[in-house]
Amino acid sequence: MENPVYISLSRMVALQRQMDVVANNVANATSTGFKREHVMFSEYLQRPSMGERVSMVRDRATTRDMSPGPMSATSNPLDLAIRGKGYFVVDTLNGPHYTRAGRFQLDPKGQIVDNNGLPVLGTDMKPITLQNGANEVRIQGDGSVFTNLDPKTPVGKINVVTFDKEQQMSEVGSGLFLTDEKPQPAPKDTRLAQGVIEESNVQPVVEMTNMMNVLRQYQGIEKIIDSEHKSQQNMIQKLGRQA
Repeated sequence: MENPVYISLSRMVALQRQMDVVANNVANATSTGFKREHVMFSEYLQRPSMGERVSMVRDRATTRDMSPGPMSATSNPLDLAIRGKGYFVVDTLNGPHYTRAGRFQLDPKGQIVDNNGLPVLGTDMKPITLQNGANEVRIQGDGSVFTNLDPKTPVGKINVVTFDKEQQMSEVGSGLFLTDEKPQPAPKDTRLAQGVIEESNVQPVVEMTNMMNVLRQYQGIEKIIDSEHKSQQNMIQKLGRQA
């Protein structure tokens, strides 16, 4: 296979990866707290023969757009949105995980849980549980949770943490992230908004346009490879007739 085909194939592989990322963005356009992703490409050189360099394409990494999504008011007093940097902490069988999705509810035990039924942890790293009979919940900007049973004494304080290397956090599904980095308290200017959720920052029209662009590029490279293949066939046929 000649160098032009190798180069084209390297670009096709990168485009396939880009299409996967764009499709995932589109699929999560309505997922609470989702951050759109995009692929970073880079050039790398190979030396197939002495004095020759071939420029290939490599998808270097997938990065997340950390800009905030639009805020939407809800009728649920347990719904929370983080204004600023930070992540909620939820408890799982594999230890604490982190999320921006603040669509919360109460489980039968009176614990505040996320959509997956995972307990939301307080600053003491324990689930926040509301007392029996609590029918009014007030959550302050700093995460302190109060109920009508004792309006002056918080039942807990929702833990919001941040990380220096957010881009290295691994997405594990259902809006959850995992990292080996030690969490730090969120900045003082980070506040919680009650009765509000942060929507995905994906712009569906932009992502659909990206998808069409990737498809057109892929089809264009297919034509280049097909043309190169036909050229090689013609050359082989001419050489065969001369022999």
